[in-house]
Amino acid sequence: MTTPIQTIELHPATAPRATIVVLHGLGADGTDFLSLADELDLAAVGPLRWVFPRAPVMPVTINGGYAMRAWYDIYPGTGPADPFSRQEDEAGLRDSFAGVHALLDREVARGVPAERIVLAGFSQGCAITLGAGLRHGQRLAGLAGLSGYLPLAAATAAERHAANAATPVFAAHGSRDGIVVPARGRASRDALQALGQPVDWHEYPMEHSVCLEEVRELEAWLKQVLA
Repeated sequence: MTTPIQTIELHPATAPRATIVVLHGLGADGTDFLSLADELDLAAVGPLRWVFPRAPVMPVTINGGYAMRAWYDIYPGTGPADPFSRQEDEAGLRDSFAGVHALLDREVARGVPAERIVLAGFSQGCAITLGAGLRHGQRLAGLAGLSGYLPLAAATAAERHAANAATPVFAAHGSRDGIVVPARGRASRDALQALGQPVDWHEYPMEHSVCLEEVRELEAWLKQVLA
């Protein structure tokens, strides 16, 4: 990534004990999940810094080249809805992995240890969360992937960093998702579990969205990994 990722941030009144980084989906913005900071009751964790990165604006092939915020390109016929897709924008994915790694390193430099950082994301943001999080060189508190999938799956075993081989993963998906079909979410879950990654899997009767039950279960998981 040629330029640093822009972020929207919520800072506690006192020094943070932990940081949660939330990556938005295709065509969305860093503001999309600002409400999570209010919806999740994480007072037990202590002072939290929230970081909401904004993907760069780029042409997206599957949308006719229309420019929008995206973490990587998606090609026609091989998008997230195809559970057997093999053609991925590897260069774009790896650029975003590097950009997110830089954000995580910045948090460490700002005084929050890596093991007190949770990386989370929705849809495309989920893909970057899993791809970047598993490759990060310092142990993270956890990875939360919502309504997404594992990118560059065939390379994960070789490229996953030993530091995050046992990092807990919260993975959630809608059983009626027509954008990232449930089969792809389940395949990603299975691939991670086959590598020995601890995965807390949740499936909800919803489409490509977030539901209240999911928020409550994410809240409980966050309290565990940031206890």
